[in-house]
Amino acid sequence: MKLSGSYQINLEKQKVWEALNDPEILQKTIPGCEEFIKKSETEFTATATNKIGPFNASFTGDIELTDLNPPHSYKITGSGNSPVGFANGEATVSLEDKDNGTKLTYTVEANVGGKIAQVGSRLIDMTAKKMADIFFGKFSELVSNDQGDKKTIKENVEKIEAPTEKKSQNKTLIYISIVLFAAVVIYLIN
Repeated sequence: MKLSGSYQINLEKQKVWEALNDPEILQKTIPGCEEFIKKSETEFTATATNKIGPFNASFTGDIELTDLNPPHSYKITGSGNSPVGFANGEATVSLEDKDNGTKLTYTVEANVGGKIAQVGSRLIDMTAKKMADIFFGKFSELVSNDQGDKKTIKENVEKIEAPTEKKSQNKTLIYISIVLFAAVVIYLIN
């Protein structure tokens, strides 16, 4: 599977580079990330759970940064295992000054195997693209600010997380309303 894309971030390149190497920021932006531990300057361990087709896959894996060219580019290689399969791959991330900010460009090559591979490459490709869009979208939103300082970035994390919790509560209220409505209809029919 191959993916590529780019995002414009309203922040200077050096600040984007620092954010891309901050475990706290990465944990907040990786979809389904439950844990992100920095083992060294270039090695991390992560645990994430995501739904891929009929599977709710929880992956634990190792991530390594290579080909470091600060603050211009690096390569991320990683592999992870789950009860429903495995995934491994690499991504090249490059940053360039553009339009009073930074253009982040990425290319990803990944392989999956095990039960998870049975859902079909098209579904896996769509899920991977969606996850990449979520990650880079959240990352861009999180770090795009005038100051680019850590305090402002943390405030942005809280702003991003708050609407998600509200949406979840709204869905719960909708489901409860539907169940109550169905119960009333069944009661009236009987």
